[in-house]
Amino acid sequence: MAADHDAPVRDVPTTENSSVNNEKAAHPEYTEDVALESAGWDAQRTKKLLRKVDSRLLPFLALLYLLSFLDRTNIGNAKLELLTQDLKLTGLKYNDALGIFFPFYVLAEVPSNMAMKRFRPSIWIPSIMVAWGICCTLMGVVQNYHGLMAVRSCLGLAEGGLFPGITYYITMWYRRHECGFRMAIFFSAATAAGAFGGLLARGILEMKGVGGYNGWRWLFILEGILTFIIAIIAFFAMYDYPQTAKFLKPEEREEIAARLKRDRSSLADEFDIKYFFAALKDWKIWVHMFITIGVYTGLYSYSLFVPTIINSIGTFSPEQSQLLTVPPYVVACLFCIGAGWYADRLKQRGIFMLFFMGMAMIGLIMLMATRTPGVRYLGCFFLASGIYPNVPQGVAWNGNNIGGSLKRGVGIAMHVGFGNLGGVISSYLFLSKQSPHYYQGFGTLLGCQVMAFVLSAFMTIYLRRENARRDREYKPPSEYTEEEKIAEREKGDNATFFRYTV
Repeated sequence: MAADHDAPVRDVPTTENSSVNNEKAAHPEYTEDVALESAGWDAQRTKKLLRKVDSRLLPFLALLYLLSFLDRTNIGNAKLELLTQDLKLTGLKYNDALGIFFPFYVLAEVPSNMAMKRFRPSIWIPSIMVAWGICCTLMGVVQNYHGLMAVRSCLGLAEGGLFPGITYYITMWYRRHECGFRMAIFFSAATAAGAFGGLLARGILEMKGVGGYNGWRWLFILEGILTFIIAIIAFFAMYDYPQTAKFLKPEEREEIAARLKRDRSSLADEFDIKYFFAALKDWKIWVHMFITIGVYTGLYSYSLFVPTIINSIGTFSPEQSQLLTVPPYVVACLFCIGAGWYADRLKQRGIFMLFFMGMAMIGLIMLMATRTPGVRYLGCFFLASGIYPNVPQGVAWNGNNIGGSLKRGVGIAMHVGFGNLGGVISSYLFLSKQSPHYYQGFGTLLGCQVMAFVLSAFMTIYLRRENARRDREYKPPSEYTEEEKIAEREKGDNATFFRYTV
């Protein structure tokens, strides 16, 4: 979008190439860390402060998401242990139970982020955790298809606010190019949930017959109770924002606020409904939404059906299939964290997403093109390692490029919400009648990855050119006075001093 032309203009235009090459000089977040610290705060002291914040926030946030992902995907493990037989889930009824979760999940996301902006994270997030913990426990006592559908609907509504909420929460503590690694650590809990979930399911399912219940019922009941207990702890353990965090000293709170102000360039932070509509009208957010649905369709297909997929590869028992799901998740977790760290270091996102989409496509081709069990199992490693890193990469990329606090919160929720509609698609991709090859399911996922790849390439090229245009037409962001920035504070990412993450 063209920025207003009454802003300060550079006298000497540059070529696109020279503009990109000189991006460090023109882009505030590309400057050295020491240049972004206040007087008395050198790089070493700042790193110590960030480690302090990391140690207080990230482990608990990762635990919350681990429980969330565990509670929504444990139905895949339950399917291998008499769930469908006990509840008489014939035909597409099991797929319906998977799919009904996601529309309600999506409906909750934007209102939840707006509510968290209005209220306190330490109240809002534990409250929705209590709700989904109860829902997960109730899944262990349902007696028929209709009961399962009702509880899965409520579970989606309760869980919907967590991922976009925590993503938005992270952006309120860290600079833009510090968020990606933290989001990767937070989201790596999803891969840990896959690995841990397989091991946990293997143990809990041995409780078959206890209290007259089959093992799948105990799987839901015990995991739901665990979530409920952690939710109660969260009411006391979660912090809200840096300004009120008791574990920070007054000077540390001031430095975090100052770093965020410099990084966000004094853009609007207040609650105003016009920023909600600004997010709805931003075409770049919509492009990211379609990238995300391509990524998330693969994410949910893998997480919901990997026990079934692995079970179809060879003659494995349900117990063996659950254990074989663990290694691909472990490898994907390492890629997720490593890519998050390296992308923050290079201050780029698009090129990483393109690489991992290529990796996922290789995995899908391996799963489709051969019947050799070893090759197909290796394809699961490629597929998981290609899909999972792109979830935090994508949400960090989109969030980095939305100017203004409320608009960013709404934009992240739109991004994640639309992407989660991929869960509805994935619920119907791997039907029993297609076993053991699942050509239709793998082919659809391949098409989704290709779509996401093309759109990511487009956004990478567009953002580089837009940054170059702003470099040519306006003075470097570092040369703007505070008064000039305040004059454009309501323009968000359309402000002439704003530069995009590529």
